[in-house]
Amino acid sequence: MAHKNTVCVWYDKDALAAATFYAQTFPDSAVTAVHTAPGDYPDGREGDVLMVEFTVCGIPCVGLNGGPAITHSEAFSFQVVTEDQPETDRLWNAIVGNGGQERECGWCRDRWGVFWQISPRTLLEAVTSADKALAKRAFNAMMPMKKIDIAAIEAAIRPA
Repeated sequence: MAHKNTVCVWYDKDALAAATFYAQTFPDSAVTAVHTAPGDYPDGREGDVLMVEFTVCGIPCVGLNGGPAITHSEAFSFQVVTEDQPETDRLWNAIVGNGGQERECGWCRDRWGVFWQISPRTLLEAVTSADKALAKRAFNAMMPMKKIDIAAIEAAIRPA
């Protein structure tokens, strides 16, 4: 771990499976190291996978197999910016289709309970626009969506 700041994500026992899935799903992602426990601990035994170093879209992370005591919430999520509908669909479908769940406004939850925002650049630029009327139209179009439909966002922000 050479990084000064690393995102630590708590898993019950599947940090390696999760990190491997992320590495196969997201660009610029990889599993970089697997560390086993040097001794027994409350939710595992010596030799069990304890920590997994990985990157998600270039962001350094460590997965900690800490047991079932801590669960994930929407208070933490990975936000992945997509460039087009095929990329949005591919990432969304990978998460949801691998035991995940759809949520509102471009959010989904993976099978390990980690939350993701699959966020098209078009949407992010529109809802943060200095043009408040355009931002409101984009925001209102997004609110009923689960997976973001870029064509619907573009239609909402198109000049009348």
